[in-house]
Amino acid sequence: DGTIRIGSLTVFSHITHDPIIQKYINVLGEAVDMVGGPQIRNAGTIGGNTCNGVTSADSASTLHAWEAIVELTGIHGKRYLPIKDFYIKAGTVDINVAEGEIQTAILIPKESYENTCGYYLKYGMRNAMEIATTGCSVNVRLSADKKTFDRVRIGYGVAGPVPMRAPSAEAFLTGKPVTMENIEACAKTVLEDINPRDSWRASKAFRRHIAVEMCRRGLIESVKRCGGEI
Repeated sequence: DGTIRIGSLTVFSHITHDPIIQKYINVLGEAVDMVGGPQIRNAGTIGGNTCNGVTSADSASTLHAWEAIVELTGIHGKRYLPIKDFYIKAGTVDINVAEGEIQTAILIPKESYENTCGYYLKYGMRNAMEIATTGCSVNVRLSADKKTFDRVRIGYGVAGPVPMRAPSAEAFLTGKPVTMENIEACAKTVLEDINPRDSWRASKAFRRHIAVEMCRRGLIESVKRCGGEI
């Protein structure tokens, strides 16, 4: 049915260089290529990154933006959970997994990636080997003439206690013309959705400020990747 299935033990470097990922959801490969350094990317897995349960995971905001589904396998067989329902709360590793279950795959449905292009931005104090201060993953689907936003998805990490979408901003831009004015207005709308915290890495005010700018840049780049013009 066109669903892309990524086994949970797939390491980051294999995701980045996989031809299916590069063709259909290249932004996921770009996102996980920002995890740690080469040694970590050759050993760390997509399952570990999500089951860790943290909001700063580089894969998490992109998987939310692409409406990923988590495959869980246990004594009663398999069950499938939208990734938005997989993360429960912050502070500890708290994910929606029953006793005796393990995560066995991440699934990306065809309707989530077909004719869609995206971009991931990570802000940190350093350019490498750094936990995200904030992460933002955007993807868009444009009309046939590239003049209208048919669909918009905006995911964030470290903008709340768990990875999250920005539904108000997505709804604001969907169906509107592809213009800089609409992109600017949409970026400001994310402030209705996110709720970052103060920490030693960054203040809440700073995270809110960069969240707007990251959304704006992500939308612009996503439009360009889809063949649109700003």
